[in-house]
Amino acid sequence: MSEDNKLILERKKKLQALSELTPVYPNDFKRDSYTKELITKYGKETKENLEKQDVSFSIAGRLLTIRKMGNSTFANLHDDSGKLQLFLSKNGTGKDQYKLLDQTDLGDIVGVVGKIFKTKTGELTLNVSEYRILSKSLRPLPEKYHGLSDIEIKYRQRYLDLMISEESKNVFKNRIKIISLIRDFFEQNKYLEVETPMMHPIAGGAAAKPFVTHHNSLDMDLYLRIAPELYLKRLIIGGFEKVFEINRSFRNEGLSVKHNPEFTMIEFYAAFEDYHYLMNFIEDLFKSLFNSLAINKSLTYQEYDIDTTKQFERLNFHDSIIKYCDSINSDNLYDYSFLESYCKDNDVEISVKNSVFKTQLDIFEKKVEGELIHPTFITEYPTAVSPLSRRVDNNPDIVERFELFIAGREIANGFSELNDPADQSERFHEQLATEEEKMKLDKDFITAMEYGMPPTAGAGIGIDRLVMLLTNSASIRDVLFFPLMKPKA
Repeated sequence: MSEDNKLILERKKKLQALSELTPVYPNDFKRDSYTKELITKYGKETKENLEKQDVSFSIAGRLLTIRKMGNSTFANLHDDSGKLQLFLSKNGTGKDQYKLLDQTDLGDIVGVVGKIFKTKTGELTLNVSEYRILSKSLRPLPEKYHGLSDIEIKYRQRYLDLMISEESKNVFKNRIKIISLIRDFFEQNKYLEVETPMMHPIAGGAAAKPFVTHHNSLDMDLYLRIAPELYLKRLIIGGFEKVFEINRSFRNEGLSVKHNPEFTMIEFYAAFEDYHYLMNFIEDLFKSLFNSLAINKSLTYQEYDIDTTKQFERLNFHDSIIKYCDSINSDNLYDYSFLESYCKDNDVEISVKNSVFKTQLDIFEKKVEGELIHPTFITEYPTAVSPLSRRVDNNPDIVERFELFIAGREIANGFSELNDPADQSERFHEQLATEEEKMKLDKDFITAMEYGMPPTAGAGIGIDRLVMLLTNSASIRDVLFFPLMKPKA
């Protein structure tokens, strides 16, 4: 029998012994306070003033440390707000309740009642007068309470990670706060939050491989949402002029430190605006987040120290390649033979042969993105790699598009929307002809555009990557409660 199984057996025996003393798994304990509330209210009080207090408090949570010393015991109780030291004694709880400690293990959920005092060392402590075990932990906790050393367990058993690591717990609390702040910012700017379908009859809105499912009653395949773009644009056509959706999207592609097949993004559209408006709006949003999160002068992300006070840089796509790629200049930037040779010499894989613009994009992704540490908008992408963007009026090969990069990673993507239905239809057909997976043309979207789509600007921001950035998290798995993992063999 393994050591873990032995410990589980011992705990089950304690549960049986406990059942002979008191009801197990009771649901009648009522707490009236949280640990943080008590620390905030009484943490600065003197020992003398606390001794004058004659108020009892009920708190509940998980025991993560126990130090038994004969007729007295110290323990730490953790709840959602923080932790508080407990002091238990035979005199304080009575002999019968104190005996329950014999059946107590690390990880047990308990409810306690008592008065606040300070120890000789000045630590705020609850002097327990009532002690109850509310739920038995039948499995032993990991040995190191500061966090899980096994990263695989951390992701597979997130509940353990959250149970014992305040750092991880704070990351997710910050994630929740960031999303709330984003939602507030959009609502303050008169955007309406909407919901669009997660199952699509036609995969569209982005160039990505979809997940496929089947609707039995209708006997038809459906695709999990790649992006909400085409539905949000339908709302713009319908007369909702400023909309946003904090959405879950799905792409049947690989996993990495910055990719998960299921991810969260915010996508938003504003009628009668252009991509310049979007860049200003996004910069204002980020500055608002920095301020709300008390990131006053600089943001530390891994090895980077990012100045948050500067205006975000704006750099043309082609100029960025020239700036960061030695030997590429304005004379050879459009020479495919030269670009092909450059890629061969610089370990850049060419995605599409004999395509100047797509080869430029391959070079950009390999050689330029990693250099964009300070917040930088890369603007004016080639039309060939931007099938939904509006062309620049005086140059049909370029579109009014940007991507925002911070710490070498794309955080946002936006553009002035294409609203010419004939041009949109043509580019859809061009895109479908080059994709490995031949998807159907979304004829209804073209029909909607033929009713008239106003000049519109739209963008998407990756929430997971943004949270990674703002919480200094190295991997996307660190900011997802339950990242996708391959089942154990």
